[in-house]
Amino acid sequence: MVLKQLSIVGQEIRKMNKENFFSSVRTDLFGSLTQSQVDGINTILDCIKELPTNMQAYILATAYHETAKTMQPISEYGKGKNYPYGRWKTNSKGQKYCYKSGSKAGIYTFEEYTNLYYGRGYVQLTWFSNYELATKKLQDAGVLTKEQSLLVNPELANDPKIAAYIMKHGMLGGWFTGRALHHYFSDTLSDYVNARRIINGTDQKDLIAGYAKKFEKALQS
Repeated sequence: MVLKQLSIVGQEIRKMNKENFFSSVRTDLFGSLTQSQVDGINTILDCIKELPTNMQAYILATAYHETAKTMQPISEYGKGKNYPYGRWKTNSKGQKYCYKSGSKAGIYTFEEYTNLYYGRGYVQLTWFSNYELATKKLQDAGVLTKEQSLLVNPELANDPKIAAYIMKHGMLGGWFTGRALHHYFSDTLSDYVNARRIINGTDQKDLIAGYAKKFEKALQS
């Protein structure tokens, strides 16, 4: 069996049987698993180990969907060139600029920051304003030093441990849309369908809910 050839060591998650977990997700979600996928799953599991099972399941399902099943942080395909956050505009003075957020209320210029803030990480972090917020949160938590910044080096968002932290705390704290895990999950509630609003409205909500139920089954196996 493929799993026996892979290193699936890691901290136990709420008495979860790792062998059973990986066997279940291999069968129900992946078909087969590479070492890179196993490593990515273990990084996420280690980050979210203290959360309730239903929250863990939805976080894993989100990563599964947003990373095209690779379970590794990725950069957005096309680098956002079809979206406002992924292309420069030019003003009447010939300055290149880009909007800071989807509201288009503020801008930054190429002279200030040379980066475009297209999707990166496990949850495809986008927009200057979200990279700015994540930088502050990560610095306050000691995950980044005061000298490190996602605005200066946005590729830090593709570091697995940093990406996992952003995904977990962004979903817990409502960083992305104002909606958070506690709105959809409790001891008596597992709203896997509407939880998509934490990340991206209702886009693919039923599909991701199906993934979450399979991850929940695996976590409980």
